[in-house]
Amino acid sequence: MSRRCELTGKGVMTGNNVSHANNKTRRRFLPNLNDVSLASDTLGQSFRFRIAASTLRTVDHRGGLDGFLARQPDRDLSPKALKIKRDIEKARASA
Repeated sequence: MSRRCELTGKGVMTGNNVSHANNKTRRRFLPNLNDVSLASDTLGQSFRFRIAASTLRTVDHRGGLDGFLARQPDRDLSPKALKIKRDIEKARASA
């Protein structure tokens, strides 16, 4: 399982550990990923995602999963999230 947020695409970053003697060794900064269930009001069901904690706050701020996916660019979404976004758009268009 990749260390990448399914909704924002946030992933692993790299940098240096720098010692007091200014020695540099490579290190990795991992995103704070959590397994969560998010409910779609339009589709009436919930979906499991592996998302960053910062993304969870953004989803709440934008009014839930439906509002978040409507404003998120397609290039950042995982294939699973992109399919859910398309299903939400179809359900809103037919309603």
